Amino acid sequence: MPSEQYVRRTSSPRVIVAAVIITAGRVLACQRSAPPEAAGKWEFPGGKVEPGETEHEALARECVEELGVRVKVGDRVGPDVPLAHGRAVLRVYAVTLLDGDVPAALEHTSMRWLTVDQLGSVPWLPADKPIVAELPALLA
Repeated sequence: MPSEQYVRRTSSPRVIVAAVIITAGRVLACQRSAPPEAAGKWEFPGGKVEPGETEHEALARECVEELGVRVKVGDRVGPDVPLAHGRAVLRVYAVTLLDGDVPAALEHTSMRWLTVDQLGSVPWLPADKPIVAELPALLA
């Protein structure tokens, strides 16, 4: 019988969280500035969950860092989206801006508020497309 030091441990995928921010029937989309293969594509803001953080804590932190806004994290939007050949997973949440905070493009090239009719007007990153498909019901 192998000793415990040789017991194989399976690591769970890295969790990436993103925010669907909806205000007045429009959703916030952000244009990537980097890395080169993603620059110019559009996404929902967010980032990696760091060790010791909950998904909600990570998303609130990312919204401050990327947009300069405080948010209340709500319900999940859409399915888990596998990334990096299964080494990571994207989880998206609906969030609400707090106390009249207004997002600024601190880490993105640009940002836009899109209506349901404008969702197809920007080239989304592949990982965000399944979430975009969920938005018409939320924007109605």
